[in-house]
Amino acid sequence: MAGPAVVSSYPDYTSSIALKYIKRGYTTLCRHGVTLLLVPVAASLVLELGNMYQTGELTRLWEVAKQTDLTFNLVSAIVCCSVLLGVLVTMFLMQQRPVYLVDYHVYRAPDSWKVSRAQFDQICAATKNFGEDSLQFMSKVLHRSGLGDETYAPPSLTNVPMDLSMSASRTEFEHIAFSAVKDLLNKTNVQPRQIGIVITNSSLFNTTPSLSATIMNHFKMSSKTLNYNLAGMGCSAGVIAIDLARQMLQLYPDSYALVISTENLTYNWYPGTNKGMLMTNTLFRVGGAAILLSNKRKETWRAKYQLQHVVRTNLAANDAAYGCVFETEDDTGIRGVKLSKELMSVAGEALKANITTLGPMVLPISEQLLFAANMVARKVLGKRRIKPYVPDFSVAFDHICIHTGGRGVIDEIEKHLRLNPKVIEPSRAALFRYGNVSSSSIWYVLSYIESFRGVRKGDNVWQLGFGSGFKCNSCVWKANRRVEEQHKAWEGFDVSRMYAELAKC
Repeated sequence: MAGPAVVSSYPDYTSSIALKYIKRGYTTLCRHGVTLLLVPVAASLVLELGNMYQTGELTRLWEVAKQTDLTFNLVSAIVCCSVLLGVLVTMFLMQQRPVYLVDYHVYRAPDSWKVSRAQFDQICAATKNFGEDSLQFMSKVLHRSGLGDETYAPPSLTNVPMDLSMSASRTEFEHIAFSAVKDLLNKTNVQPRQIGIVITNSSLFNTTPSLSATIMNHFKMSSKTLNYNLAGMGCSAGVIAIDLARQMLQLYPDSYALVISTENLTYNWYPGTNKGMLMTNTLFRVGGAAILLSNKRKETWRAKYQLQHVVRTNLAANDAAYGCVFETEDDTGIRGVKLSKELMSVAGEALKANITTLGPMVLPISEQLLFAANMVARKVLGKRRIKPYVPDFSVAFDHICIHTGGRGVIDEIEKHLRLNPKVIEPSRAALFRYGNVSSSSIWYVLSYIESFRGVRKGDNVWQLGFGSGFKCNSCVWKANRRVEEQHKAWEGFDVSRMYAELAKC
């Protein structure tokens, strides 16, 4: 996601709410309607049979059945038992397997990979690839982006001349992914051959064999392991990977699913002069996350979270949305990813659609009634006379993890969702400390929350990602236990120093 330097202002997405998105939210919620209806039916039948047993009616009916023909009451008892059995069988068949987030690990690069903003400016100048205008543009964007002076870049980019080869790109991926997966498996005491599903996502760097096969080869996983590689899905691919893992865990019982989310800087460095393409050079930094999911009942006791909802919004049918983040060549034939001026406007539309669908699933009835009343009033009395009501999502979620696409993105979401600055702080911290680490950013935000605030049992966590296509995806977790973990990624971080630095920009 881009900063505000080359994009138009964020739209007021509250000005119009499409009923189809509200309907979609309630439709999703009602998918479990049959189960919800069957529960009281089963309960009433059990109570009725229990009452008949306590009063001795079942015993008397059985004696009558042995001595005479079946009576109406006996037939009723048999019908009740049959219906109860049918209800229980139906509930069992319709029950979804729970998906647990056993644990995760976010990658912290070695200190030798650190690059300050001043060092970045010097490296860009030393390459001799950029004119003065391009250098000034990148420096201006970087110093306003919300990034600090301790983000990471691979040696292939910090050593001049740069090494943009496939070999260097593979080395970057392997260093990040192998380290993150190894630390995660050690933390959870899970062996590589126990992993049943492997999913990798990297939007722009894709190899043959695939990245997921690379993971399987390095850790010598079982030949029965299913592997998937998601490409071209942008910065929201982390949520998409979780959704794919969720679907696979519904099909394969008693399984572990390993998700690796990362992006590759080496392969996607842009040495040209197109300002829309230079943005990616300034914002993206090294990062990656490995996540272990499972549907094993035995993992209930130690799993950090249980997955509640995944809501995916895709505006690819819209030409402007489809082309606002686009990989192509510039006028001189140099490949890069171009960010259009419509990006922020498209992001606002995608967010509007996503949260309108998510709202009915998570918001309390009081907020839904206020929202519905406001929408009706605006239809009847006119939009100019009645201000739009923005639901208070802080009453639905205890923690919010926003994709660290840039300072402008975080600012606008804070403004338009009317979120408290403390709610936004973890996302600002992740951007400041690590930069835009693409699809893994939401995990850095969550690790900040666990490290500095802790998560109580029962807390609801909302992860929100944006990406090319254009997509806005939400993932909702419920804390399975109290989580207080000092992640290595946040050792030595000083939030007060961050605010002091940001105040200078």
